[in-house]
Amino acid sequence: MQLTKGTNLDFINQSPIPINGGDSGVGDAAGEEAGETEGVESTGDELGAVTGAVVRVAIGVAAVGAIVGSNLNETNRREEDDEVKDEMDALAEYQSSITIFSWRPIFENVDFNKNNLNSPLYRRLWGPVKHLESLHPDANPRRYYPTEPPPQTNGFIFVRIQGGFHEIRNSISDVVAVARLLNATLVMPEILSTTSSKGISSQFKSFAYLFNEDQFMVALTKDVNVVKTLPKHLKWARRKKEIPSFRVPYTASPYYYLHNVLPMLQKHSLVQLVIPNGGCLQAILPPQFEEYQRLRCRVSYHALRFRQEVQELATKILQRLRAPGKPFIAYDTGLTREALAYHGCAELFQDVHAELIQHKRTWMIKHGVIKEKLTVDSAKQRLKGLCPLMPEEVGVLLRAYGYSGDDVIYVSGGEVFGGQRTLTPLHAMFENVVDRTSLSTSWELSTLYGREANIDEYTNPKTQPVIAKQVTPEEWKYAGPRPRPLPPPPAQPKYYSIEGWWGWVARSDNEPDSTVMELRTNAHKLLWEAIDYAICVEADVFIPGFDRDGKGHPNFGSLVMGHRLYQSAALKTFRPDRKEVARLLEDTREHLYQANHTWIMSVRRHLRNSLLDGLTVAYNTSKPQFFLSHPVPECSCLRRDQSSQTSSRSTLNSKSYLQVQAALGNLHQCPAWMEKEITSRLKDKEMDDDLDEDDPSLTSELFFNISRLEESGSTETNKEEVHLEDQEDTEGGE
Repeated sequence: MQLTKGTNLDFINQSPIPINGGDSGVGDAAGEEAGETEGVESTGDELGAVTGAVVRVAIGVAAVGAIVGSNLNETNRREEDDEVKDEMDALAEYQSSITIFSWRPIFENVDFNKNNLNSPLYRRLWGPVKHLESLHPDANPRRYYPTEPPPQTNGFIFVRIQGGFHEIRNSISDVVAVARLLNATLVMPEILSTTSSKGISSQFKSFAYLFNEDQFMVALTKDVNVVKTLPKHLKWARRKKEIPSFRVPYTASPYYYLHNVLPMLQKHSLVQLVIPNGGCLQAILPPQFEEYQRLRCRVSYHALRFRQEVQELATKILQRLRAPGKPFIAYDTGLTREALAYHGCAELFQDVHAELIQHKRTWMIKHGVIKEKLTVDSAKQRLKGLCPLMPEEVGVLLRAYGYSGDDVIYVSGGEVFGGQRTLTPLHAMFENVVDRTSLSTSWELSTLYGREANIDEYTNPKTQPVIAKQVTPEEWKYAGPRPRPLPPPPAQPKYYSIEGWWGWVARSDNEPDSTVMELRTNAHKLLWEAIDYAICVEADVFIPGFDRDGKGHPNFGSLVMGHRLYQSAALKTFRPDRKEVARLLEDTREHLYQANHTWIMSVRRHLRNSLLDGLTVAYNTSKPQFFLSHPVPECSCLRRDQSSQTSSRSTLNSKSYLQVQAALGNLHQCPAWMEKEITSRLKDKEMDDDLDEDDPSLTSELFFNISRLEESGSTETNKEEVHLEDQEDTEGGE
């Protein structure tokens, strides 16, 4: 679809399709041709299709206004509760067919059609990583593994999980493996971020606030026994705190549970596990426990499905991203206050934001989270690759790689520290930078939360006015010696948002207690990150700004990269080396927006190499702390094409096989039923990494539309040089 700048198009929702988990069916080849989905015409007279869509939206909006108006007239005679209910019903009836949201795509000089799918430029930017096309998910048991858990178990395990989205998801996969190890019945885990919040809808609580409980229980039928609640006698014992409770370390080994937890479980029939750090089982298990690694994969990628409301909204947002018919990039900033404080990156920001980061670092040192000194040279940390890539730096990398200014970038993450000001440089380089708020309505987001109690009286506390005592002239005349000192200042109220959300920084060395509204917002963030997670897993390209959280563990972006590696390894997932990127940016800091050809080729070479080299780095750094950040080779298998098995002429495929083996380890050969599947693949005469000679991003003016008249004379002489350099670049690529 060819759209010009300034086009206003209100996309029409598509019918929901599965999105979450290994069997989503969204993405891959079907996702790349989403321009052909129902409701958006991508063939024929495109201008007429756009006009027709606008007319349909205008008619629909008028219909909505008329119906809502008639409903309001009718409900004037009803009580207040019935009035609200009828209005919501009217909106719900038409919301499924017409949704008006804030994003207006801006595409300039784009002729994106099926003919471009086989071009070298498209394959380089959006095409699959050919060396990983033979990698497939395989989390089924491979050794002796009982098909069903024993009917008689040793007791019940009750779990309470603390932390954010990525910590919750990792912890759940760990506790299922522990329940299997101890032959215990698992009670549905309790997510403290939801139960501790005030006023959350009673419709969704704890585990059901994020995930589908029924799907979780059915998917694990052959692995562990899962129940929703404890028996009454054990529930009473837990309330009276008559059961043993363990605060489990992050890297607990299987022997910790066998020697410490199992005896107490057999004695009391119930133990409670508190998981504070995002995990309760070491990432790398001994070889005899390899089947428990595959159980982790089955839990995370198949059993953990989001509840229906979250999954449907994520599907709608994904369809709106693909509606223009173009692929998109997902970008996770990794910019959280905790991560910046932990790694000493305060000087990347200015003013109050740097003060906030240092205040958090002081708190971490006080509580033993960090054993380093408070003051750290952030510039040195950045050059060592220990700080996140800023949005401006990520934008420079993407533009240097060849992505155009009108490509769509979806920014994920529940929090971007510094707010929209931090994202301003990225908006300057890419016109279509969006997030969940610009692709959905406030009404759609509010449906995720359910009916929540009104807590205005708690969120906006009203302090009682201080009534000054009236002093009579006679009392003043005889009230002590003169000159009298000034009275002491009144005590400051313990309400920290009177000067903004940073007003407490200069008043206390301690973090303020969370308000009721902040507790509720923390619960909402879980839903926001669930939507972002589903979209990032299905994105055509994914690039993380950082891969560590505020405890030094792998973060949300690492979890996404692990899921993509398991589900669709061939999708482009850049894993840039931040140390190398910092060096490249320092080399051209003075001419960053007018970079020369040599520097651009260096960036392209690095990003292309990161597609495979980054897997080796993740295997050595992320996997020892977070198994789900790199679930191979345990949960994957390698299928070799017939061309690579039988021909000595296909040196490319043989080299591909060896490279994948080196990057991912000793991979299991796919089973026979998978080998017999017929897969259609593009057989390109050229390699994946061939560069388009007409790519405009090869010029020195990287981001500005400067006249190219002075370059036209040298175009022919440079073609051969570009071609030779591209060939050299390709040989050291993926």
